[in-house]
Amino acid sequence: MWSTSCGCNRGGTTHQSGMLGLLCLLAVALSCHGCPAKCLCFSQTVKCQNQGLDAIPHSLPTQTKFLFVTGNNISRISVDSFPTPLEQLTDLYLSGNEMESVDAHVFDNLPNLVRLDLSNNKIKSFSNITFSQNNTLQVLNLSRSFHSHSTVDTLLQSVLQSGNLLHLKVLDLSDNDLVILPDDMFAGLSGLVTLRLQNSSIITIQNGTLKVPPLIDLDLRDNSLRDMAPTMLAEFSLKPGLRIQLAGNPWRCDCFIEDMLMWLKKSTQIADAQNMTCLDPDGLRHQPLLQLKQSQLKCPSDMEGVLETSYVFLGLVLALIGVIFLLVLYLNRKGIKRWMYNIRDACRDHMEGYHYRYEINSDPRLANLSINSDV
Repeated sequence: MWSTSCGCNRGGTTHQSGMLGLLCLLAVALSCHGCPAKCLCFSQTVKCQNQGLDAIPHSLPTQTKFLFVTGNNISRISVDSFPTPLEQLTDLYLSGNEMESVDAHVFDNLPNLVRLDLSNNKIKSFSNITFSQNNTLQVLNLSRSFHSHSTVDTLLQSVLQSGNLLHLKVLDLSDNDLVILPDDMFAGLSGLVTLRLQNSSIITIQNGTLKVPPLIDLDLRDNSLRDMAPTMLAEFSLKPGLRIQLAGNPWRCDCFIEDMLMWLKKSTQIADAQNMTCLDPDGLRHQPLLQLKQSQLKCPSDMEGVLETSYVFLGLVLALIGVIFLLVLYLNRKGIKRWMYNIRDACRDHMEGYHYRYEINSDPRLANLSINSDV
């Protein structure tokens, strides 16, 4: 049992002296002391992975430095998750646990926690006092953790703006449905140097959003950015040491991107500028931005485009009116036929009257007879 849990191989102890066997048994006992069930313990590392656990094991060795509790079914962590201090613990990995709630003061008994991985969960509740004021957290991974756009902004702001993450240097928010970043979202992260936001459906970045953090590495790949406002470009220019990744966004290559294109060709901040391509219009699709010429950037509001749109709309309206008119004629075809017959008969009677008067006026005898008859 000891060799399975702690990785000590005692297959050759039968060929060794009794003293060496006793020493091996003693080493096994010491290394396995306090290792929780369904976990693997070696050196200062504890791994409890894919074991169907519904809570974090309590009987963790006090010298644990790296703790992996991943791929389980832990829906909630609270102050009771770490009831005893683990002063040597620096790295905690809790990804893939279907976690929905992170309560207050969860990590109070982990005073030297440096790296925390909460990725690939389904967080719906995140207390703004999860981290104590004297925490030492430097790396926080929250990728693929928020699946509801209606709550993600509120949850993230409450945590990131709590003022308790002053030592945070790396923040991973990739693969979340962020859409629009609030302008003061990172105001409380005065030490943040690496921000990962790739594949987060971001359509714009508000002016001032990235003003406070002293960023060095910003990943904005595979979002929904179509252009970048001049104010955002100016903000980037104020951080000359900032390295930015922008490939994979659906850039709209029209006259509104002129400022960004000029900045892109001059700036050395974009690490993947060669991989940035147009999505619209169709004629420039997959065209590298760095190869675009100003003459190729047309405004979608040009009169030609407006007229083309108007003609299409007018054609659709006329076609609809024509269909309705034909439908009315078809439904009233019998009545229309009777109406046409009545008009024909009336016209015939009228023409016969004119014909009769013409005959009378052309024959003098009939004319005299007509006059005498009138008398």
